[in-house]
Amino acid sequence: MTPLETTTRILRIDRRNIAFLKFVLEAYEGIAVLTTLERDSGTVRLAIAPGCEGEVAAVLNDLSPTIRMEPHETPAGAHGSVERSFAQPKRTR
Repeated sequence: MTPLETTTRILRIDRRNIAFLKFVLEAYEGIAVLTTLERDSGTVRLAIAPGCEGEVAAVLNDLSPTIRMEPHETPAGAHGSVERSFAQPKRTR
């Protein structure tokens, strides 16, 4: 792993919570960027800054009683990554 690798996670959440999750992550200034992939299904991608994986996991775990989040699989190449679990994020450059 090089120091400039970003971890990517694909999640499905209730679409009404997309903006809330985005603002929570932005409040942590630089740990992750949330991008909406499919608004209707609530599919989002988290691009997690190098070294911030644990902090993002802690934030997501703290929010889990409030926001239902599930790892989401996409067809290979559909959005650049396939995610199967929170514990095994995919690394991208």
